[in-house]
Amino acid sequence: MVKVSVILPVYGVAQYIEKCAQSLLEQTLNEMEFIFVDDHGPDNSIDLVKQLIAGHPRENQFVFLRPEHNLGAGMARSYAIPYAKGEYLAFVDSDDWVEPTMFEELYNEAVAQGNSDLCYCQISKDYTDWQPSETLKNPDIPSGPLTAESKRYFLTHFVSMFSTYIYRRQMVEEHHLHFPESRSADDSFFIISALVMAQSMAHVDKPFYHYMIRPGSVTTTKDSVKYQKRLATFRSLMAFLKESGAYEENKNEIDFIYLKKGYFSSVFNYVSNSIEPKKETVDEIRKEMLQHVPDYRRNPYYRSKMSLRMLDWMLRRCKWLALRLIPIYVRKTNQVV
Repeated sequence: MVKVSVILPVYGVAQYIEKCAQSLLEQTLNEMEFIFVDDHGPDNSIDLVKQLIAGHPRENQFVFLRPEHNLGAGMARSYAIPYAKGEYLAFVDSDDWVEPTMFEELYNEAVAQGNSDLCYCQISKDYTDWQPSETLKNPDIPSGPLTAESKRYFLTHFVSMFSTYIYRRQMVEEHHLHFPESRSADDSFFIISALVMAQSMAHVDKPFYHYMIRPGSVTTTKDSVKYQKRLATFRSLMAFLKESGAYEENKNEIDFIYLKKGYFSSVFNYVSNSIEPKKETVDEIRKEMLQHVPDYRRNPYYRSKMSLRMLDWMLRRCKWLALRLIPIYVRKTNQVV
């Protein structure tokens, strides 16, 4: 019986993938499988993994898939989900690495709490340019069935690191959880959908996952139109949650998530990646937000956040100031946009 299936999209990570694969070989949980999706990368990443595992006792736990054409990381993960056999699914980026006990401790805790829909750990954000690592932590809520109150709190305070969770496969299949076609914020689409659908949650308060921030990665490459893909992702997310019937139950929380991660993050993304950001484009992003959250000023979470209200005021009344301050703020806080 496979307890945890780990899915990894692979594209152009030859410099890092051996460390990632080695961390999987060292997992203390025995009943696992590791599904590598060869996404038609330009290097020999997959060959390096096959050489590393050759003759290893866990070699037969490694599965290699190759779609007909390049899919992008999100769709590559979706492509692999139907092949997974584990009770739980997990996702690791092939240029990151994980601690040896990560999946054993997460699985055991999920089972101990009644086969929780989700179980998460914390994450260590590691830099390749010698900046000190930092630990990003999700809020601490009681393990077990999610009360309405604890779910509302988690939805409005979680850290968007989908790879720190294991997901009960039955829940993923039942709610048709997937990654969207748009190649930006696809991980946000998945984790937000999972959090909204989940009925129970557990956690282990340890930073098992090492998230590598490196030059040239998707998250650090400048792209002045990337915000358009992000907007498309959140457009799809709102439609998915409404079609599933999950939106109304958590309307305030989902609208707040859209404001932070759909609207404001898209503005940050556009301004930070543009040499000369235009006010008209910021207005277009705002216009899209108003289509999804027309009553956003009445949202209780928005109303309680002075920083968001101030940012919103600048974007409405003093755009020139916002366009100058946002890049400075992003640089000082090491935000990934």
